[in-house]
Amino acid sequence: MTITAFIFPGQGGQFVGQGREWAKNDPGSARLFQLADQASGRPIGRLSLEGPLEELSRTENLQPAVLAVGLAAARQLRLRGVEPAFAAGHSLGEYGALALAGVISEEKAFALVARRSELMARAAEGAGGSMSAILGLAPEMVEAVCELARHEGQVVAANFNSPQQTVISGEARAVAAAVRFAGLKGGKAVPLPVTGAFHSPLMAHASEAFARILDETEFARPLFPVSPNASGHPTDDPDELRDLLKRQMTSPVLWTRTIEGLAAAGAESFVECWPKAYLGPLIRKTLGPAHKAQVSAAS
Repeated sequence: MTITAFIFPGQGGQFVGQGREWAKNDPGSARLFQLADQASGRPIGRLSLEGPLEELSRTENLQPAVLAVGLAAARQLRLRGVEPAFAAGHSLGEYGALALAGVISEEKAFALVARRSELMARAAEGAGGSMSAILGLAPEMVEAVCELARHEGQVVAANFNSPQQTVISGEARAVAAAVRFAGLKGGKAVPLPVTGAFHSPLMAHASEAFARILDETEFARPLFPVSPNASGHPTDDPDELRDLLKRQMTSPVLWTRTIEGLAAAGAESFVECWPKAYLGPLIRKTLGPAHKAQVSAAS
């Protein structure tokens, strides 16, 4: 039997119509969009299915929408008989992984994500933050150019997505300076369509407020190991899962370590809980051509 890891994406891969067929044909999936609507008090289901994309992409709308679509994708996989032995999620996607593993209920996951998105959107307002993916440079070099750019403000390596893709985050002027230095080293920068400097010190106030909410949230032992962003190592310890989630808003997403750790733990198949391949290329680049793991999307 193939040992499978379910992988939940975060923000960035959204599109109008995401999950439409699942919501239309499966009452269980439609219920997930209803939970998103109820938890957020906003028309998340309508925005996911009908747009407009600009409104869907607002942090407070997008995060509940991505959670709904990710859980709907996982539901479709399980209806087909595919069962996970591990789960992980990229940034926001960690909440889908935790709900799938039974650490928190789906209702609680939507309530937490609704509050998380509000706090992050508020922190982003007026902070002048931005994010850019740096392609073609080793992570160590990206960290070095961030260090060179800090005379312009705060900027950090925020997402270690693959050996050749690292996302930087921080104050816009500092991110722009780091992008210039990366260009001089042969790197290519791609600005990300986000509204704030996520996974950076600019999220500290939101992180502190959300940590208090997590302290009041019961975490159950997972049905199977979950690999948190802040460590990249699979665990079934609920206290560790909570503590690492409390760090997530300001700590980097150790995605390369996460995928390598799942492979080392025995994962043979990585199935992305999303209608289209989004994280799959990053997983393949991280594992390398010599690794024979299967990588696919829910569709």
